[in-house]
Amino acid sequence: MTTFTQDIKNKLSTLNVLEKIIAVNAVVFIIEKLFRLGLVWLKLPSNFLDFIVQPWSIVTYAFLHADFFHILFNMLWLYFIGRIILNLFNPKTALNIYFLGAISGGLLFMLGYQVFPNVFGGNSSLVGASAAVRALLIFICAYMPHQEVRFFTFNLKLWYLAAAIVALDVMGLFGGNAGGNLAHLGGALLGYFYAKQLLQGNDIGKGFERFMDSIVSMFKRSKKSPLKTVHKNKGKVGGYTKSDFNEFNNQKKIDVILDKISKSGYDSLTSEEKDFLFRAGK
Repeated sequence: MTTFTQDIKNKLSTLNVLEKIIAVNAVVFIIEKLFRLGLVWLKLPSNFLDFIVQPWSIVTYAFLHADFFHILFNMLWLYFIGRIILNLFNPKTALNIYFLGAISGGLLFMLGYQVFPNVFGGNSSLVGASAAVRALLIFICAYMPHQEVRFFTFNLKLWYLAAAIVALDVMGLFGGNAGGNLAHLGGALLGYFYAKQLLQGNDIGKGFERFMDSIVSMFKRSKKSPLKTVHKNKGKVGGYTKSDFNEFNNQKKIDVILDKISKSGYDSLTSEEKDFLFRAGK
């Protein structure tokens, strides 16, 4: 038993942060279905008064799923998007987007039921990681909109993919899962705004990151004594200056443009892309 437990710990230690979230979702789903647990106190209620007495549900609802296919598709999306995100950004940025996406989706879900009760119907509850996954997906599509990905037999720009998914979620507002699709849009909005701000050198998730770090630190014993005061450079975001972000973003744009030239030729560039490439060449 000790060896088996150690094997599990060793396996978990090799997973990245988003893969660990997938593992947690899978364990929660199996336990919930195996023991037929309702876990109502972890679901996000549509009624704001009910939410006040269980505020943790704004995050915990994202670890519950209605059925097997619900969790399967969410976790598959999370796995493949996570590999792209973590190749470009640090794990804390990925977690910021994920959890802020879940929170934004939950808030829009509750707002919709409060403002338009006749449209969305009576009280309901929200489960699923879809809003959080949408945030990651739309984030990368907004951050690198002209990057192409292979889709079956042809290449597809990321912003085309984002537009199609958002369109499906908007149409879903008129279907049987209107509340769920509203949460999807909340996550998508967060992902888009996060990407646009990061392109300008502003990481809007740093406040949330510091909040989570403070919570985690409450459960950890300090191993060093006495405590040392660390002076942070306020001109840096995640250890990088704004000029570092700008340099990174410009290089990514250049890579995308050069990739486009190699596939379709220089004449396929827009006037904006030609101007940018000319300025970068200087």
